[in-house]
Amino acid sequence: MLVEREEHLDRLRRVQEAALAGRGQLALIEGPSATGRTQLLHAFADRAEAAGFRLLHALCSRPERTRAHGVVNQLLRYDTPPGHHTTARSVDELWTALLERSATSPLLIAVDDVQHADEPSLRMLLQLSHRLRSARTAIVFTDNTDVAPLSPQLRAELLRRPGLTRLKTAPLSETAVTALLAPRLGPETARRLTPHFHQATGGIPLLLTALADDWENGDDENIGPAYCLAALSCLHRGDEAALALARALAVLGPDADDDTVSALAGVPLEPSLRAMTTIGLLLPDTSLRHPEVRQAILDDLPPRELSALHRRAAALRYDGGAPAARVARHLLAAGRADEPWAVRVLLEAADQELLADRPDAAGVCLELAQRSSGDLSERAEILARLAHTEFQSDPATAARSLPQLLTADRAGRLRFAESALLIRHLLWHGRMTDAAEAITRLRTKAPAQTTAPGEESDLEQWLSWAHPPLARPARTPLPAPRRPGGATVVALRSEPWLERAAALAGELARDRQVVVERAEQVLWDLRLSRSAYWSEEAALLALLTLVHGDRADSAAEWCERLTLDAAERATPTWQAVFQAVRATIAVYQGDLAAAVEQGHLALDLLPAKSWGVAIGLPLSSLVVATTRMGRYDDALRHLSQAVPAAMYESWYGLPFLQARGIHHLATHHHRAALRDFLSCGELQRQWGVQDLGPLPWRAGAAEACIQLGNTDRAKQLVHEQLSRSGASGGRARGLALRLYAATCAPGRGLQLLNEALELLESAGDRFEQARVLGDMSRLYGEVGEQRRARMLFRQSLHVAKACGAQPLTQELLAGSTDAGTERQPLLPSHEGSVRELTGSEVRVASLAVMGYTNREIAARLYVTPSTVEQHLTRVYRKLKIQRRQDLPSFLWPNASKAG
Repeated sequence: MLVEREEHLDRLRRVQEAALAGRGQLALIEGPSATGRTQLLHAFADRAEAAGFRLLHALCSRPERTRAHGVVNQLLRYDTPPGHHTTARSVDELWTALLERSATSPLLIAVDDVQHADEPSLRMLLQLSHRLRSARTAIVFTDNTDVAPLSPQLRAELLRRPGLTRLKTAPLSETAVTALLAPRLGPETARRLTPHFHQATGGIPLLLTALADDWENGDDENIGPAYCLAALSCLHRGDEAALALARALAVLGPDADDDTVSALAGVPLEPSLRAMTTIGLLLPDTSLRHPEVRQAILDDLPPRELSALHRRAAALRYDGGAPAARVARHLLAAGRADEPWAVRVLLEAADQELLADRPDAAGVCLELAQRSSGDLSERAEILARLAHTEFQSDPATAARSLPQLLTADRAGRLRFAESALLIRHLLWHGRMTDAAEAITRLRTKAPAQTTAPGEESDLEQWLSWAHPPLARPARTPLPAPRRPGGATVVALRSEPWLERAAALAGELARDRQVVVERAEQVLWDLRLSRSAYWSEEAALLALLTLVHGDRADSAAEWCERLTLDAAERATPTWQAVFQAVRATIAVYQGDLAAAVEQGHLALDLLPAKSWGVAIGLPLSSLVVATTRMGRYDDALRHLSQAVPAAMYESWYGLPFLQARGIHHLATHHHRAALRDFLSCGELQRQWGVQDLGPLPWRAGAAEACIQLGNTDRAKQLVHEQLSRSGASGGRARGLALRLYAATCAPGRGLQLLNEALELLESAGDRFEQARVLGDMSRLYGEVGEQRRARMLFRQSLHVAKACGAQPLTQELLAGSTDAGTERQPLLPSHEGSVRELTGSEVRVASLAVMGYTNREIAARLYVTPSTVEQHLTRVYRKLKIQRRQDLPSFLWPNASKAG
């Protein structure tokens, strides 16, 4: 056992012996909180009972202070059978009762935590001690010196008693800690754990024992439940001021200052800090040492009291000029924000959380602010902000706010920005009727009261692209008002990104000669923002503008940046949307495997139920990619995905219809394919899109007509497409020219295919390039140029394989008269030798791979045929081949650079 404890027990043994000899004894065990006083008392009581003493024990607590004679009566009831209670209201009665009990055996009267004893009881016990000189009785008190006594005079009288035995306990030293732990944990483990245990407990035996229990239960060197309970016991048995201070520290957290702690606790700091430091609960900066203990203190508080403390803490923090986030933390913990300044603080804190990319924390602030605001218009505005924040994480979650927002909109409490956001969310979820009503209400409001000039037309322009059935032609904005003297009044729009989105939507919907520079500028200026309602929509439209403007490479780069930005900002919705756009780009580039990967990733990031009408974006890419890869079952599964009926009333329905038509073509359901393509055209006609529209549906319809043998109708569709404004160049024109070539004589067809190949090379569509090369190979074979036909066949086969387009590969092999070339390796072992070629040699070799003669190559590169021959000779030598037919097919991608 510990040396200190054995010394104390030895002195108490002498007290016991004197009492047995008939000399009444009085002893006091005193010390700071939880320093082992109670354990020492219990150890002595066990030994005294073993020696024949009869024990009368009372445990004092704070409630005992309000019960007159409560401690005395607790002593007398200690060993009384139920129903035979004895009470005492005077010293004589107490003495009589004790004499009855001591008739057969000596008495040990133990009063634990005497600092909480009621004054009448303590006075009776002190007076009783005068009569103990000839009695076989010992009285032992334990006293917490950290707690102020109820009556200092009585305590002073106790200390003046002659013959009083005083024992002072203190926290254990590290040596004593090792000695305490060794019997339980073993000497080696005890020595290793002693520094941590001593620091964590301050040498308090109760805490040491509890920490050892946690360690044995597998908590290693961490604080566990036993320690937390022991710490709570220390606090409850200690000074009330220390408990109040501990609760204030737990509520305020580690960043609390002394003044705020003292004000919240309502007690002076110094005495209570000393008491808590003694038992090892505080760090040098007066914060709670262990987060687990802090949580235990909070859990120990009744909910109503905890809420009240947090409200007081919020007020103290606010009055002290603390940052909004710190004040809001207490308001959220209290669950109430009744103070006049509270809603404003919560909104500021929400903004800070959004800037720090913590949307969940911002949403909690907004929810409490919305519930607490007394202004109905302000509540509606906050609810719109909350819906926008939740939408960026999961649109399905944000949908729960729509009924309240609709009610507020019908009551006229929403400004233009919130009304436009409500319309956008309703349309996303396919609630067309509610959206139409909201649009009508917005149109009927007085413009001067609701919008800046042009804002309503911005929304109409966006609707004309995204949901054309609900749009009306945008009116010419009224001229800006002028001040007296001729100065123009510039009205700032509440939604500047809606203006950008509207401008891009107009270009994309009409598919004119797309001004890709404007889209690039939008993306350069763009920074995804949680507080801007339309920034992500502008980014989406800018990306689609680049894609339809044959700038797929640039769109892919921007898409990667935006996807990473959305991931860093924890906005899964827009991360998923950008992944879906990336899948669309991959389809346009002929990278079918990447399209499938990106499409699946988009659906993994956002569940299908959360996509709303936008589900058409990822599904269309997956259908086209899997169809062109020959994975028809996968494509059919994507086509069977349940989609909102409202999707076909939005732009997102067009790519889905076109993807379904491509699948029907590939699976030889040509009439079904024609219906889908014509449906695209009919929708665009109904929507008032007079030009080409956002998708070249006529190309798909023409191909279906060709497969059905209706070449006249195919020609008509192709001519219509080529004659539309916006079809003068790019991918759409390349598609049309390939189909037009299929209806012409071989000579004219080759001219058209050469132009189509250049356009598709420029657009970066490798899948369509493979189809054009295959058609060119067939036509060259028909006109008798077998050498060039074989070259083009090899190129088309190589590109189709690179795309992963298995059906196209099989189609090329089945239609080629030189299919035996497939047995030759397409990627020869000398691929690495290409790096040895100069730029001029690469250009010459690339055109030779395409099947051009030396004279034709010389004309294209503006050199002499002799120079071309010299370049080819060096190429043959470096690549270790003998003839032009052995040139590796992977040189073909350099053909566009060859001029």
